Amino acid sequence: MSTAAARLQQDAGECFKVEIRDHIAHIVLNRPEKMNAMNRDFWRDLPRIVREIDEGALARVIVISSTGKHFTAGMDLSVFTSGPDMKGKETGRVRANLMRTVLQLQKTFSCLDEARMPVLMAVQGGCIGGGVDFASACDMRYCTKDAFFCIQEINIGMTADVGTFPRLPHLMPQGLVRELAYTGRRLFAEEARSCGFVNAVFDTQEEMLDAVMGLARDIAARSPLAVLGSKEMLNYARDHSIADGLRHIAVWQSGMFQPTDMMESFAAKAEKRDPNFDDLLPDQSAL
Repeated sequence: MSTAAARLQQDAGECFKVEIRDHIAHIVLNRPEKMNAMNRDFWRDLPRIVREIDEGALARVIVISSTGKHFTAGMDLSVFTSGPDMKGKETGRVRANLMRTVLQLQKTFSCLDEARMPVLMAVQGGCIGGGVDFASACDMRYCTKDAFFCIQEINIGMTADVGTFPRLPHLMPQGLVRELAYTGRRLFAEEARSCGFVNAVFDTQEEMLDAVMGLARDIAARSPLAVLGSKEMLNYARDHSIADGLRHIAVWQSGMFQPTDMMESFAAKAEKRDPNFDDLLPDQSAL
């Protein structure tokens, strides 16, 4: 294990445990006594952890799971009640400052979308409010049969604002998104699978984690550059027209495609062994 990976495991913060092994970074929400509610430390530490993994090329896949009865109860009330005293401040400036705060919170989950490696989420119990924003930013989602998802914000008189509405309509039918958004009802595991929001449902958390880590190992065994290219193209296609997507992949291939990994794949198959691919390089732009 690299020094950077060991340091990250030791300094994950109050809300998380991190384990990096066999090219897989496992990030675990670790406040079960608080139902893994997202306090200020959560919003600060998650993007730091993901950026360190991504920029340092410390893993080829990220798996996110949780502890306790529920995956997360959503935003911790302390986030709403703490912070600088704005009493008596000019209204326009206060609102401009609030907008910047919301944009900063959005970046916490956008870092998952922007990471060079796939992000898999394993959900048990409730995934509520900000948890849906969190889940929608991941590449794939899996859950236990007792899991449910809830756009809780409508139930407390506000609009979800950290990523649910830009992303969720790309992951399930528009009519269902609107129903969940307007009513605040729970989307239970089987319905979440039937509409395509989760890939699979498992009886227990242990069974789910075994399966998700197995999928992570399968991804980690592939060429990291090819996986990066696939994620880049899928995200780009989601946000652009078909014509734009075709041009983008043509430009990508003209620059990024090299025969090294393909030849290693062919050689490994001929020699009946696992292929050996180089990791991605650390992100020099982040230094």
